Amino acid sequence: MRSPRRCSRNGCPRQAVATLTYVYNESTAVVGPLAAFAEPHTYDLCEPHARSLTAPRGWDVVRHEGEFEPPPPTTDDLVALAEAVREAARPAPAPRPPDAPQDRHHGDQSHSTGRRGHLRVIPPNH
Repeated sequence: MRSPRRCSRNGCPRQAVATLTYVYNESTAVVGPLAAFAEPHTYDLCEPHARSLTAPRGWDVVRHEGEFEPPPPTTDDLVALAEAVREAARPAPAPRPPDAPQDRHHGDQSHSTGRRGHLRVIPPNH
């Protein structure tokens, strides 16, 4: 499962709840709710850093006045969690005896292809 976005400040382990964007041509720093996606020229901040941000002399800070809330889990997060639970609940396959023949062309395809959900591992040809 994807981990939550963390605060961009060095050494801060907190979860991000706000996004900082600089508008250079207006000398303004904008602190708003956490953006849906991390962008290259923005910074994710935790609540304490979002509330205490100051700007250089001559710059303005526009700050969201409401509460900063952690984002709800995304569909991707929920699907990943469901897949992890399904995988943990799946019984382990019975080990094959060392003298059992391995037929790669017939029989149970799950052993030769390593099928897992919608993905499968195709063994190399020998």
